[in-house]
Amino acid sequence: MGKTWVTFFAALILLADVSGAAPHKNSKRTAQKRARVSEQAQLTPEAINNTAWTAATSPAAILRSQVLLGRAHFSPGEMDGRTGDNFSRALRGFQESRQLPVTGNLDEATWQALNTDAGPAVTTYTITEADTAGPFTEVPEDMLEQAKLKELSYSTVQEALGERFHVSTGLLQRLNSGKHFTAGETLTVPDNGPGIQGAKAMKVVITKAGILTATDAEGKLIAQYPCSSGSEHDPLPIGTWKITAIVRNPPFFYNPALFWDADPSHTKAKIPPGPNNPVGVVWMDLSKEHYGIHGTPVPGAVGHTQSHGCIRLTNWDAQELAGMVAKGIPVICQE
Repeated sequence: MGKTWVTFFAALILLADVSGAAPHKNSKRTAQKRARVSEQAQLTPEAINNTAWTAATSPAAILRSQVLLGRAHFSPGEMDGRTGDNFSRALRGFQESRQLPVTGNLDEATWQALNTDAGPAVTTYTITEADTAGPFTEVPEDMLEQAKLKELSYSTVQEALGERFHVSTGLLQRLNSGKHFTAGETLTVPDNGPGIQGAKAMKVVITKAGILTATDAEGKLIAQYPCSSGSEHDPLPIGTWKITAIVRNPPFFYNPALFWDADPSHTKAKIPPGPNNPVGVVWMDLSKEHYGIHGTPVPGAVGHTQSHGCIRLTNWDAQELAGMVAKGIPVICQE
């Protein structure tokens, strides 16, 4: 931030103090603090694991629903204990699969169907020395600066554990208020189950609405994931393509000529691999040149922001999908 902007914001703060606006700000901050305290009280393991339908709009019930949706293979993306587009997409897919009214809302029938899985939604995890050993990397935004690094690893232990347990770092902090995320500490984390085991996807379908589905040889749905799928500048490539390669822990070959918003001074560069690489931990190459299905360093943006044409999943969903697909299977991109 430049000095001009710093001066401008300082002037605004001074103006607020002089004009008497500070009490309003303080009131707002107090209300926000109370809301955080109230939410914290609802996000205890007991509340999350034992919440009933009467409390199905509480943060605890929403988080429980997100965990159960994921265990039923309708990924809500990065879990945050709040409603949103990805939560609604997952609910609609689950409702359709259970022949329930497809509303995208957490109604009582959907709640009951989800809770046929009566297992705990959160469990405990003790941080190990390996978790805190890193290496951790502060990743710069500039692509050419990224190219100078040896790897694009996680920036903090919270980020690493957030990806492992499919949650935002904010939610991980709220679930573990007062914890310092050091070796030996026991955390409350989502119980995401073992994931999909041994399934073979024979077709992948991606829609502009931000949904990716994988089906087996009989056309049965295996899993549904939220995705970012193109933009006005780089639209989703409508048509039928094929997976031509699956590369785990890939480098990213940055070509600014392929990005409409690239810095005009940039040159081509090889970005090293790692979970914070621009394509995350796995790349599934498509027969459409320059396009692929891949992970992302920003899981919270999946399904909420546009991409440069490729199909972007959270790292954990991309890894799961990569374990189910093989070279040659069709990938259908549709409206």
